[in-house]
Amino acid sequence: MYELIKKDGMAKRGRLHTVHGTIETPVFMNVGTAAVIKGAVSTDDLRGIKTQVELSNTYHLHVRPGDKVIKQLGGLHKFMNWDKPILTDSGGFQVFSLAGLRKIKEEGVHFHSHIDGKKIFMGPEESMQIQSNLASTIAMAFDECPSSVADRAYMEQSVARTTRWLKRCKDEMARLNSLPDTINPNQMLFGINQGGIYEDIRVEHAKKIAELGLDGYAVGGLAVGESHEEMYRILEAVVPVLPENKPTYLMGVGTPANILEGVDRGVDFFDCVYPTRNGRHGHVYTNHGKLNLFNAKYELDDRPIEEGCQCPACRSYSRAYIRHLLKAKEMLGMRLCVLHNLYFYNTMMEEIREAIDAGNYEEYKRIKLEGVLGRK
Repeated sequence: MYELIKKDGMAKRGRLHTVHGTIETPVFMNVGTAAVIKGAVSTDDLRGIKTQVELSNTYHLHVRPGDKVIKQLGGLHKFMNWDKPILTDSGGFQVFSLAGLRKIKEEGVHFHSHIDGKKIFMGPEESMQIQSNLASTIAMAFDECPSSVADRAYMEQSVARTTRWLKRCKDEMARLNSLPDTINPNQMLFGINQGGIYEDIRVEHAKKIAELGLDGYAVGGLAVGESHEEMYRILEAVVPVLPENKPTYLMGVGTPANILEGVDRGVDFFDCVYPTRNGRHGHVYTNHGKLNLFNAKYELDDRPIEEGCQCPACRSYSRAYIRHLLKAKEMLGMRLCVLHNLYFYNTMMEEIREAIDAGNYEEYKRIKLEGVLGRK
């Protein structure tokens, strides 16, 4: 159940009550595609850096180690030793981005595994069954992710299929949640809005899926090549059409600036690989812009990544030492940068919630943007 606590303009401050605990929103979900955060980060680490929700991927866990294996081991929470909420992405995006040759039919998609080339079929029912086996807190509906440059005729056809698939997901989820051997019979289902950068298709689709009474609604198919301005324009058109009393999730977004702008347009949930991927390459976020710790100017810099930061890296180590680890290809260097970046994101979300609570989000956003973008 979602509880809308306060609004500050379009910015929403909410709580999503789940079987695995309450999620304070707006929230950034820390991405652990294969049931682990890349960079040697444990679930104990996640608890220490203020992670609320971990996100894993249906497709990746289906191909390795196998969702049935995870079910036999008691579900994803038990498997990875994480007792807080988990959201599983449906696999739709991976099927369309990784699979190469694929055949889309009304029943679902035939494709080949990117790991061993094995033939796989996934449709709405299969995606729900895999996610039920994983027993995540929130399951995402199986959708088609059309190219952002797809023409209008194809986009209309694709979105209509996604709507039909969503209804099948809802029916299958209800069936699975009623079975006696289902690990999490309280699994929630979020639907996904598609339509590329066609505002009218997006709005019409949002209206249709809003009628289905789902647990939450995502805006998908953005941050895939369109400009930030186009993304914000779509959010301004779509979010007001989605139910205000349900969480809104902007998938795969993004930079700190994207998140600040997304919150300003009514988004509750975010996820992105940026903080972990950038961290593994020595790029770290601060309130004064992004730093590349490989740069020679940090060779003798005995300051932490950011003064006053309470993350495990900043509490104990200098920029010079972390740079040395990165240059020496020591895993600890990557790990410390990832921990810092996730802590930075999670702390920023905490600040965002406090700013909305205090009714001064606009001012907070202005100051934060000046900092994270490194503006003088």
